[in-house]
Amino acid sequence: MIAVLISGGIESAVLCGEFVRSRRRVQPIYIRCGLDWEDVELAAARAYLKAIACDRLEPLVVLDEPIRDVYGPHWSTDGGVDVPGAETPDEAVYLPGRNLLLTVKSALWCRLRNVHELALGSLGSNPFSDSTPEFFQGLETVLGQALSGSPRLIRPFSRLHKSDVVARGDGLPLHLTFSCIRPDAGLHCGVCNKCAERRDGFRDANRPDRTRYADEQ
Repeated sequence: MIAVLISGGIESAVLCGEFVRSRRRVQPIYIRCGLDWEDVELAAARAYLKAIACDRLEPLVVLDEPIRDVYGPHWSTDGGVDVPGAETPDEAVYLPGRNLLLTVKSALWCRLRNVHELALGSLGSNPFSDSTPEFFQGLETVLGQALSGSPRLIRPFSRLHKSDVVARGDGLPLHLTFSCIRPDAGLHCGVCNKCAERRDGFRDANRPDRTRYADEQ
């Protein structure tokens, strides 16, 4: 069995779908940190997993890793205030420590249940220092020492861009995925940094975007 750290987004959804297609037994894990968009994101993850359900796909595991008290007043916790817009650079949406917390929590869950591989959907185009090969290699080593053995960290998309992953998702219900950091009545807002990235991914992949954006309703 392989565990997949899943959000509501395209990368982890395609990753999960690819392992299911390859006839692997897959355990999806979602980690809830208390950020503003997570209720909508988690609902999207559940809907997507239901759509690809089969006997090789295990029920979603939801773990809690609260971070609101650490971030304090922040665009990710302030109800949509000062959320980075479509024109902002990728660096504007950086959440310090997020990859570390998500990976450690899910790796510990795997270690205690003898799951030997943990897959993450991080992209090669991700500009942050906690998404580099060096970071994950070092983290895997530390986890092995801290846990007396840990799952191997798998990153199949580490050389890809979002458009590459969108293209690989042909045949999967990507319209059910969710990438927005400022949800509007349960829809993608269409004006935040992540909505712009999502739109660009579909456009660059030359694939139809069936996402419902609030700014188009």
